[in-house]
Amino acid sequence: MVVVVDTVSATPLRPRHPEKVNRPDAFSPPKPDWIRVRAPTTRGYADTRHIVKENGLVTVCEEAGCPNIGECWDKKHATFMIMGDTCTRACAFCNVKTGMPGELDANEPEHVAEATFKLGLAHIVITSVDRDDLADGGAEHFAQTIRAIRARCPTTTIEILTPDFLRKDGALEVVAAAKPDVFNHNLETVPSRYLGVRPGARYFHSIRLLQRVKEIDPTIFTKSGIMVGLGEERHEVLQVMDDLRSADVDFLTIGQYLQPTRKHHAVMRYVTPDEFAGYEKVAYTKGFLMVSASPLTRSSHHAGDDFARLQAARAAKPR
Repeated sequence: MVVVVDTVSATPLRPRHPEKVNRPDAFSPPKPDWIRVRAPTTRGYADTRHIVKENGLVTVCEEAGCPNIGECWDKKHATFMIMGDTCTRACAFCNVKTGMPGELDANEPEHVAEATFKLGLAHIVITSVDRDDLADGGAEHFAQTIRAIRARCPTTTIEILTPDFLRKDGALEVVAAAKPDVFNHNLETVPSRYLGVRPGARYFHSIRLLQRVKEIDPTIFTKSGIMVGLGEERHEVLQVMDDLRSADVDFLTIGQYLQPTRKHHAVMRYVTPDEFAGYEKVAYTKGFLMVSASPLTRSSHHAGDDFARLQAARAAKPR
């Protein structure tokens, strides 16, 4: 037997999603006109990309294949993904690389703070891969990053999008003590779809996580989001709204799921703009301070503008 090792091709030897390689291809319907976006080509996009690479940072914009990357990076808005580019979970919807991550970079919090300064961000969004391999799930690294940004950019408001810290006792308290302005944790989908879409997570644990943030510090805005088009029913989406309001969540995002590759979960259907508008209207009647629901809505899309609206909505709310 002869073994040939390719040392020339740029193709990585290890697949991005090894757990999905042997899955049968899943085919999604063609994208409707309302879901299409332009390829990023602007000078602002190039400048943002340069600052990200110069500081050795990872962004969820790139890793997750966000359709809004051209618009956001042109405005010098980027969502930094800390603790590496490899996730310990293997969600069926996500394009982030899966596997065993490397060691944490102790200098990463300072690099994120420096990039925040260079981009002149008034509002920064920080997310991460799941780090089930760490005793605290990366909670202290989140806290260090928040503190580094506060020291370098004291007027910048900070939004974090965290993993669920499942079975990581005390992790949430460490992050909340660093006092981010917005604490976001996405439910991603309705409970009935968890086994197929988000098998490593637990729906009611995520609800409780968001509720605990408010119990620890009621001044922190809480936020969560779901994707639609994964086979959920309308009544299930409405129940998610009720569950989030029972946890006193302030901000809800709803966006269309888009299939990264044929090895990922298929798009079951494309939800129309009118249906998104209907979800947004219902969500406001249930008491959310902010709702963003559209085909291209993503957790950190327009995050800075939305934070200003959140503040205004809280100030206008009857006490």
